[in-house]
Amino acid sequence: MVDEKNKKGLGRGLMSLFGDQVQETATQGKKDTSYLSVSIGDLSRNQFQPRNYFDENKIDELSKSIKKNGLIQPIAVRKGKESKFEIVAGERRWIAAQKAGLHDVPVIVLDLTDNQSLELAIIENIQREELNSIEEAKGYDRLIKQFDYDHEKLSEFMGKSRSHIVNTLRLLNLPQEVIHLVDEGKLSAGQARPLVGRHNAVQLAETILKDRLSARSIENLVKNDKEKEKNQKTPRKSTDPNILLAQRQIEENMGLKTKIVNRRNSSGKVIIEYNNLDQFEMLSNLLTKKKR
Repeated sequence: MVDEKNKKGLGRGLMSLFGDQVQETATQGKKDTSYLSVSIGDLSRNQFQPRNYFDENKIDELSKSIKKNGLIQPIAVRKGKESKFEIVAGERRWIAAQKAGLHDVPVIVLDLTDNQSLELAIIENIQREELNSIEEAKGYDRLIKQFDYDHEKLSEFMGKSRSHIVNTLRLLNLPQEVIHLVDEGKLSAGQARPLVGRHNAVQLAETILKDRLSARSIENLVKNDKEKEKNQKTPRKSTDPNILLAQRQIEENMGLKTKIVNRRNSSGKVIIEYNNLDQFEMLSNLLTKKKR
C-alpha cells in the first residue's frame, strides 16, 4: 500500500514518486536505484497491467519519435520472476521501442512488492488518462477490493470527483457484450451509461450503434423503452361485464372482498382478502378441497 507520505507524489505523477524512492535509496547506498541501460529483451510486461488495449496508431507515432530522438524517459521496472525485469510503468514505451528497433533501453529499478506493483500500475495508467472507461473502472474496482479504497479515498487520491468515480464503476454493471463494445471504443462511456440496469441493454446498444444516436437521442430511447415496459406491466382496470359479474359472484358466495385483475395479454390474477384466521381456513379448505 502506498503510504501517506507518497500520496502527494502520486498527484504529481509516478515519476515524482520514483524520484523520491531513488533519492532515498541512493542515500542508503543501494545499487538498484540508478538509471541502467539494459537489453530490451530482459524486460517483460507487468503481470498486473490493467490495460487491455494499446492504440496501434499512437504506438506507431511514439515509435517514430523514439527512432528519431531515442527513449528519453526511462522505463520503471522491478526485479522479475520470469525475466530479469518486470515493467512497472512504461509498457507503451517498451512496445514502441521494440518497433523502433532499439536493442537497449534506459530503466530505473524499484524495490516493490506485488501489491505495490499492482497499485502503482493501476494508478499510473489512470493518472496518464491512457485507460478507456472500462479499464479505468476495473482499475478502481481492484483498488477498492484489493486495497480497501472507498469512493472518497479514490476521489482524493486520483483527483477525480466522487460522481466520476461512481459513474465509472457503474459501467461494470453492464452486460459483458456492452462492456466489450466500450472496451473496443465502439461505444463511449456516455452512450453506455444510460443502459446500466436495463434488461435489454444489449439490444439498446445495437440500436445506438446502428442509428448512430446522439446523447440526447439515447436518453429518449431509454426513456421510451422504460415507458413501454411500464405500460406492459401495468394492469388495466377491467370493464369487461363478465369479469365484473364473476368478481361480484365470488364476493357474494364467499363473503370475502375479491378483485380480478385482467392484463393486456389476457393473463391476470384473482385477489381474495381475508380479515381473520377463520376466513383464511375457510378459503384454504375451499381451494384445497379435492373433487370427488
